[in-house]
Amino acid sequence: MHRPAPRSLVVSLVLTLLVAFGPLSTDLYLPALPTISTTFGVDSGSAQLTLSIFLLGFAAGMLAYGPLSDRFGRRPLIIGGIVVFVLATVGCALADSLESLIVWRFFQAIGACCGPVLGRATVRDIYAPEDAARVMAYMGLAMGVAPAIGPVLGGLLTEVFGWRSTFIVLVVFGLSVGIAVVLLLGETNRYKNPEATRIDRLIANYWVLLRHRIFLGYALVQAAGYSGIFAYISASSFVLIDGVGLSPLAFGLCFGAVVLGFMLGTFLSGRTVRRVGLDRLMRIGTTLSLAMAVLLLALALALPPSVPAVVGPMAGFMVGIGLTLPNAMAGALGPFPHMAGAASALMGFGQMGLAALVGFLVGQATEGTALALGVALVAMSATAAAAHGLVVSRARPVPGH
Repeated sequence: MHRPAPRSLVVSLVLTLLVAFGPLSTDLYLPALPTISTTFGVDSGSAQLTLSIFLLGFAAGMLAYGPLSDRFGRRPLIIGGIVVFVLATVGCALADSLESLIVWRFFQAIGACCGPVLGRATVRDIYAPEDAARVMAYMGLAMGVAPAIGPVLGGLLTEVFGWRSTFIVLVVFGLSVGIAVVLLLGETNRYKNPEATRIDRLIANYWVLLRHRIFLGYALVQAAGYSGIFAYISASSFVLIDGVGLSPLAFGLCFGAVVLGFMLGTFLSGRTVRRVGLDRLMRIGTTLSLAMAVLLLALALALPPSVPAVVGPMAGFMVGIGLTLPNAMAGALGPFPHMAGAASALMGFGQMGLAALVGFLVGQATEGTALALGVALVAMSATAAAAHGLVVSRARPVPGH
């Protein structure tokens, strides 16, 4: 029997590493996308499919991991997911065609998604809603290191060793985290539900969630905000490398500068959420994101793409997202302590599904300019602001929110 995980720095570190599977699996190889398109003789839109298919795999896996962890516990599902991740990442490193890489990326996502789903559910197992918001904010701050250094490291690896080396590094990361989970992470689910995987029970649980206005509102904020991030992930390498002419390493440095905005937002959220409150911070965050999105679109319409015109507004946009996303997650999961896994899974499914669609559309429309990116950011930030307004003004308030 595994002992319950304590509220300790060690557990927080392991959970942070788990959640990092997602950003590292996308950000580390971002600088290599133009090289991958050249290697396989395809256009940028086709190479971008390796990103969109990853999100679809993430979305599919989330629906399974949540209920399974509600029944069997978080720990065994985390270990199984890491095994799948490592094997699929080896396949990515050995892929000899774009089609093969796309298939392996799908299975890589199936494994990787165990981290965000079960890491968040574990936080909800241990902490009350506002404490969970604070912990998630600090996890987000630490997580900012992954997308900050991922593209820089990926750019360096691509320039020196080639794009396949980025996946080799991910294999090493997956093995290391797997060992840490086996040695350090105990079971946290004290409310195992033997009926959680029954189809009729799953449908009933998801129906309860889908009828809960507060859950839907916060989940839409989360999905729209993340889709804005993924629009940038999908377009940035082609805009800044192909359009502006940056090297993969220089692109990684610019990407890291944008991530600093997210780190600042999550840091401010963690420091102020108890005093200011979840909803007020989200109002500030969604307003800031919308303003920065409008600025980026205006610059894209008026000027050719440049580092200041893209990186500056995106950094401001990410500050707003950092203020918004940890609180949206905590607000959505708070009312559901007995099905936190299912709630996290459904929220993640919607988030990844919308992000995959937005990323695909932006990837197909990006031709070396930031115009498609600007349109997507305005649409997603406006959606997040509207969804939050609906939650605050019409939903029944929840104590502590």
